[in-house]
Amino acid sequence: MYILNKIRKDIHLKKVFIVAISSTLILYFLAFSKHILLQSTAYDLGLFDQWIWLTSKGLPSYSSMTGLHMLADHGAWTLYIASFIYKIKPDLNILLISQSASLCFTTVPLYLLCKRKDLNEKISFLIILFWLLQPVVFNINLFDFHPEVWSMPFIVLYYYFEENDNFIKSIVCTFIILGTRDGLVLLIFGFGLEQFLKKKSRRSLMLFSISTLWFVFLNNWLYPLLNDDKGSVMALERYSKYGDTFKEILYTLLLKPNLVVSSINWSESIFYVLILFVPAFIFWKRISLITLISGVPLIVTNILSDNSLQRDLLHQYSLPIALIIVIAVLNGISENKVKLGFEKKRFLWILLCWFALAKPLLFIGPYLARLNSITPANEAFTEIPIDSNVITTSYLVPHLSQRQYIKLPTRVNDIKSDLEVYNILLLNPLDPGVMSNSYLQNEYLKIAKANKWKCRKWENSLELCKK
Repeated sequence: MYILNKIRKDIHLKKVFIVAISSTLILYFLAFSKHILLQSTAYDLGLFDQWIWLTSKGLPSYSSMTGLHMLADHGAWTLYIASFIYKIKPDLNILLISQSASLCFTTVPLYLLCKRKDLNEKISFLIILFWLLQPVVFNINLFDFHPEVWSMPFIVLYYYFEENDNFIKSIVCTFIILGTRDGLVLLIFGFGLEQFLKKKSRRSLMLFSISTLWFVFLNNWLYPLLNDDKGSVMALERYSKYGDTFKEILYTLLLKPNLVVSSINWSESIFYVLILFVPAFIFWKRISLITLISGVPLIVTNILSDNSLQRDLLHQYSLPIALIIVIAVLNGISENKVKLGFEKKRFLWILLCWFALAKPLLFIGPYLARLNSITPANEAFTEIPIDSNVITTSYLVPHLSQRQYIKLPTRVNDIKSDLEVYNILLLNPLDPGVMSNSYLQNEYLKIAKANKWKCRKWENSLELCKK
């Protein structure tokens, strides 16, 4: 209601709102197009769709693909909100459009923050475009679905309420942020570091406490409860070179700096930091560094990880950092009290960086690779009963994920047991997708046929077999 009242009174905010709606529709159209072109994947669109659908139906919230409970993945309790919507309309497009909307409507609190900082309208709109044209914004919109994207407006709202000295509302924002992904405890900890540098010790202590307590709650109680007395196994695997537990990893990071320094892939990490910050180059102010401290824990974590996907602009790991960079630029401009000129040159720089680092050309290349598979796949989908147990390829999972049992063919040793539990195979050995291979899919089909399963094959080698 607060923002709606602002919109009614501010003609420029109305324009921002129109920009947000328009950009949402564009991004959603692109995400939906990728999906119908059979380029979405099991991890993570199909996975989240299955989790939310299971929860909406009152079924155990354990995915058949991972064996994990919905909360045991990243502690994202906000997924339960989506499950209530699924009770009304269980549609995967809800996830896609909510993701696009979260990215684009981040512009609204951004504008409010600009206005609170007394930035003029031209600069405010430039800041908004700076966010929308962040390469990672475009890329993550196309990369399936990730609930942490929902946190983006609330990250800006945290800063907005901080600026208005409304600490209670800013704290509420931190709880919502934490409810989208466990890794964002690092961002909240970063907020605490920023407050400490600003000599706001009480607020700093509160933020440190919230992030620490949430981390301890998840890893010492919730994850072991839901994951057979284990913590966040996937998180630990990415930092296993530093230790087998969080305590060991922390000990190594703090007391064995030589080991840490030698373990870093420096060329990859330097390039990663460069592409993160190069769009902000033309705006940068030294005072921006105070705000940027909030993103430092996330940057460091991405650099230290064994997973190179954390060091690119294609995946979700850098999205909060990109937003912090935008806010840092905003704060830097406002603190310097400088009226920026050359707005067109600055916009052209942003646009150039977007073309260089975003991936729009995928729509005239890789995303069109399965055009001849669309019709066969859709025909196959209509022949699969909703209550059947399905084994299929990664790129077909999101089209069939609203069922209790669905999985990928990933191991030869699983074939015998899988064919006892599952009654549908939908595979294409010529295009096996990620996490599978042609040999494995042929083995599944061969054994199914030997057991008299009824099969139908299309010209593109897609094959549907029913027990």
